[in-house]
Amino acid sequence: MKPYSLQIFYVVILTLAGILLELLLPTLMASIVDIGIVNGDIPYIIKIGAWMILCALAAVGLTVGVSFFASKVAQGFGRDVRKTLFVHVENFSLQAFDKIGPASLITRSTNDVKQVQDVLNMILRMMTRAPLMLIGGIILAVSREPGLSVIFLGALPLLAILIFIISRKAIPLFVSLQKKTDKLNLLVRESLIGVRVVRAFNRVQAEKKRFNTANEDFRDTGIKVNKLMASLFPIMMIVMNFTSIAIVWLGAIRIDQGHMQVGNLMAFLQYAMMILMSLIMLSMGLIMIPRAQASVKRINEVLSMHQEIKDPDNPKVVKNGKGLVEFQNVSFRYEGAEKPVLQHISFRAEPGKTTAIIGSTGAGKSTLLKLIPRLYDVEDGNIRIDGIDVRDMTQKQIRDRIGYVPQKASLFSGTIAENLNYGKKDANEEEMKEALEIAQATDFVMKKDEGVHTFIEQAGANLSGGQKQRLSIARALIRKPNIYLFDDSFSALDYKTDAALRKALHAVTSDATIILVAQRVSTVVDADQIIVLNEGKIAGIGTHKELLANNAIYQEIVSSQHAEEAGA
Repeated sequence: MKPYSLQIFYVVILTLAGILLELLLPTLMASIVDIGIVNGDIPYIIKIGAWMILCALAAVGLTVGVSFFASKVAQGFGRDVRKTLFVHVENFSLQAFDKIGPASLITRSTNDVKQVQDVLNMILRMMTRAPLMLIGGIILAVSREPGLSVIFLGALPLLAILIFIISRKAIPLFVSLQKKTDKLNLLVRESLIGVRVVRAFNRVQAEKKRFNTANEDFRDTGIKVNKLMASLFPIMMIVMNFTSIAIVWLGAIRIDQGHMQVGNLMAFLQYAMMILMSLIMLSMGLIMIPRAQASVKRINEVLSMHQEIKDPDNPKVVKNGKGLVEFQNVSFRYEGAEKPVLQHISFRAEPGKTTAIIGSTGAGKSTLLKLIPRLYDVEDGNIRIDGIDVRDMTQKQIRDRIGYVPQKASLFSGTIAENLNYGKKDANEEEMKEALEIAQATDFVMKKDEGVHTFIEQAGANLSGGQKQRLSIARALIRKPNIYLFDDSFSALDYKTDAALRKALHAVTSDATIILVAQRVSTVVDADQIIVLNEGKIAGIGTHKELLANNAIYQEIVSSQHAEEAGA
């Protein structure tokens, strides 16, 4: 809020000025009745009436100013919090990201921030106005007619108790409502992302039932909250109306006894309404604040999560490094896991050579690759690039030297060119065409009317699995790094395209370090070094011929794949 201190100051000053003008109006009206009308003084009535009009117009102008600055502060605050959340989450390790989950992070960055933003706007416009009007109204009402002020001794405590009871009941419901919003978002996200699986397994009705259960649960909680809020205002109106009746009744008795003038009664009645309306405004704020508190707590849970992967205070710089990657007794486990995913991994991946990693599903192949760019940090041991521990380098320095192709091809909505620019910001069209040609993507890209400027739908929905994979490879190739990491990046390619791609790749990456994860033996057969992983441990290292001769696990993988091919 610090950047908006000046605007908040303007809100308070304008609110104060507007309230003073509004509090002046009943006094002016009382003067018109008690002096102008009683004495039949038309010029006096016109004069005071003109002042009333000017005060009312000025109060309207000041209220518009308050709304303008309050909206500016609230919208700016919302923008800043969303930006802070986004930047903070972008720096999370994958473990921290997985802990909260994408559905909840989306809700916290949008719905929760909106709740806080709306309440902030209301606080600036109403919660600053209500206390000032309440205090000013009480002072002027008591100073004008102390005898009638005893009515407030019954009305104000009654309203305060009512607000307290409803707020106490509302807070847990608002917290529950936000959690159920999370659950609803999660179900919608899962159903939309997995729509093909849902239909393929004929589970549409089951998903509808699952969604309806969560949706009705959300609805029921929302109804409970709205019932509480709906019950508040009728009760308040009853209290206000009975207060008005009491004031008029007692005031009429005092006028009849000659202790009070009609104008004074009218002014006192208006001050009473101002006091009670300010209490209603406060109650609205107190009802909305619990929901914002629940949202604030959820936002702070994200912001308070420490970045597990940090840059060192005094990072070391690699000068003229060629991309030598060394694993030295590396172990790693996911949070909450009973045993490590990787145990005592040691090997060297040298520049100009291809290191392939093969093994059964769940052996830890993809995890091993993710440790190199510090998407996760090792538990024991260390990973070195050109002799320097990756934890002694900045994340930017590490990742600028790596071309990473993930197991699941991730493309963003935009043109093919914009996706390739993720690899290199200033890449020109010639560089793009070269990368596409090596990745065996030229045939389908150039057949499109707009070539590299063809639009890709969200998550590459208008492309096949093989096309997405080849574009992901092209994106890594275009930056021409020292180290290439291919995480099962050829699985969606046919054997002919796979072979052509590896041949083209070998020609342009002869000086780089290539580490690739693969399931197919045909992909790793020409590698300079093959690492066989089994249950998170290295079961063998060597060339295809060496492992085929003396490694039982590798022999099983080769024979099983040959059997599958023969059967096919």
